Amino acid sequence: MSIIKNDFEKMNITKIKKFKNNKKLTMITAYDALFAKLFEDIADIILVGDSLNMSFAGKPDTLSATLDQMIYHTNAVCAGAKDAFVVLDMPFGTYNNKDQAIENAVKVYAQTNAAAIKIEGGEDRAEIIEHLTKNSIAVMGHIGLMPQFVRSEGGYKVRGKNKEDEDQLIKDALAVEKAGAFCIVVEGVMSDVAKKITQAVKIPVIGIGAGNVTDGQVLVWSDMLGFFEEFKPKFVRHYLDGASLVKDAVNQYRTDVQSGDFPSNQEEY
Repeated sequence: MSIIKNDFEKMNITKIKKFKNNKKLTMITAYDALFAKLFEDIADIILVGDSLNMSFAGKPDTLSATLDQMIYHTNAVCAGAKDAFVVLDMPFGTYNNKDQAIENAVKVYAQTNAAAIKIEGGEDRAEIIEHLTKNSIAVMGHIGLMPQFVRSEGGYKVRGKNKEDEDQLIKDALAVEKAGAFCIVVEGVMSDVAKKITQAVKIPVIGIGAGNVTDGQVLVWSDMLGFFEEFKPKFVRHYLDGASLVKDAVNQYRTDVQSGDFPSNQEEY
């Protein structure tokens, strides 16, 4: 039985902003038409994350994703979920300065139906975000633990463990909001600090590994459905034992093939 959103037909930025202090936002990743269609009537936002190369290409981090890849997968997602609010994760190296950022963002808008893009960075990227938003590009911010910084930071490190970092994260959120972002993802941040960030800004804050004190949550679908067996982050909850279910089904298929049970008379022409 599907669960259909009944309070609106199609999400937009105005509606997303109204979730602040009102109702929790649900965001989930998708990379293809098949899963995007399954998520369309349930999730408020679908993120085409640069996590795709980690989840499905066996890469150690997100840095190898290219803009052409992101555009390809975003088009697939938009084809499967035509009424969804789809956000494209701008990959590493595509927004190092204002000119590069606007050129690549315009390419995204021209070649996909993405409603917005997502950019990692706080105060240091505020000028770029402002340039984009002033040129009619909708931007979702991303602060805290930022996967695109994993090599320069020496790994995935939880943020907000001291007062100095806490103050910087709040400055980052305020700068991203002032620059015109409609929403901010806060990743890998101590929950008490995530609460202060959420209270400091007037736009919705979507958490991942930041406790339940934010205005919403986002998870990678293959993590939450139990398909990624190599590692389970502390912040992930498995809502399905996907890997085991698939293995059991394929094993049953093999058994039926070997026994001659499949295909049956009813499955023949």
